[in-house]
Amino acid sequence: MREVSFDAPIDQHWGEGLVAVADGETVQIDARFESVHEGILASGTALTRYTGECGRCLTPIEAPVEVEFQELFAYPGEEANDFEVQDDHVDLETLVRDAIVLSLPFQPVCRPDCPGLDPITGERLAASPEAGSRQNIDPRWAALAELASDPAEGADRSAPES
Repeated sequence: MREVSFDAPIDQHWGEGLVAVADGETVQIDARFESVHEGILASGTALTRYTGECGRCLTPIEAPVEVEFQELFAYPGEEANDFEVQDDHVDLETLVRDAIVLSLPFQPVCRPDCPGLDPITGERLAASPEAGSRQNIDPRWAALAELASDPAEGADRSAPES
């Protein structure tokens, strides 16, 4: 059994969509390698940072991502394996990249209660709370809204004339 800790630079960005791990970012890896009958069992944690945009208000966000991994690197043989020992070495890049990319949020938000953007003006609702408080009336119902705005006037119209 051998335990190692090291930092590995990323040469291309990992992930697609609203957030990704940028190229040039560093991944901190704490790994443990154990010799087993079938090959080498690699387990550990990887820590890095992702950057991108909030899915609701489009502000830039940055957050840490930590994943755990465990995989058996099999000795080369007759059976085809996803991960194999090559010249007494194991390549953790694919394993760590897949674990990190799968743990990235699908709909990232800057904060859990982010109100997003105003659908009419496009302003950030968190920056101007009064933007969300105004009533947006569908133009098809505008005539009914005018009737309901002044109940006394509406009562006079419906009162029978004598």
